[in-house]
Amino acid sequence: MYAEFGDKLDLEINQSLQALAAALRARSLPWIRDVVPALCGIAVHFDPYHPALPAAVLEYFEQLLQEAFKSASKFENSGRLVEIPVCYDPVFGLDLKEISEKTSVPPEEIQIRHTKSQHQVLMVGFSPGQPYIGGLDPRLSVPRRATPRTRMPAGAVAIANAQTCVYPFDTPGGWNIIGRTPLRVFDPARDPASLFAPGDRVRFVEITRTEFERLA
Repeated sequence: MYAEFGDKLDLEINQSLQALAAALRARSLPWIRDVVPALCGIAVHFDPYHPALPAAVLEYFEQLLQEAFKSASKFENSGRLVEIPVCYDPVFGLDLKEISEKTSVPPEEIQIRHTKSQHQVLMVGFSPGQPYIGGLDPRLSVPRRATPRTRMPAGAVAIANAQTCVYPFDTPGGWNIIGRTPLRVFDPARDPASLFAPGDRVRFVEITRTEFERLA
C-alpha cells in the first residue's frame, strides 16, 4: 500500500513523513512487514496471508494513518546523527571544476558549503543503501549531468538539484561527483547493513587523501 502526500520534494512534508513512518512502526502490528518513507509518500508492506490481517485492509490502513498522524509529532527529529568523512581532493571530486564553472563558486568553497550545510536523509532506494539527502546549499544546486557515467565509483559523494547522494556500489549514474568517502555504505554482513536510514541527520566531514587511504 502506498499513500502520496505531494508531487514534488518538500523538506517539511518529508520530515513529517519520517515521523509518520516512525509512529506506524511503533505500533508493531504483526502483519506489517516494513514501513518505507519516500520523498513524497509512504509505503507499507504487509503479509497478505497473516491471520491478523484485517478483512477490509484498505479501510483499516486509512484509519491507521489518521491515528498515526495524531502521535507522529512525538517522533519528529528522532533520526541519528551520522558523520561521513569525505575527501574532496580533485582526484575524487571529478566534477568540482565543472560545478564551479556553472555556479561561480570556487572549488574550495564548494567543500566548505557542503560540509557546513544541515543534511537529512529523505529516503533510501534505487540500489540497496543508497541515500537521497536533502539540505544542499542552494548555491551548489546543479542539474544532473547531460550524459550519465557508466560507472560511479563506490563511495562517490555526488550532488544534483537540491540533494546529495552517496553511491554504495560501482553503478551507472548521472549525478555530479564532488568527493568520495572511504566508508562502506552498504554491507549485508553488518547490522544494520545500511549506513543510512530515512530521517537520519548527516554531517559531512572533510578529510585529506592521507586520511582517506588510512580509512579505506
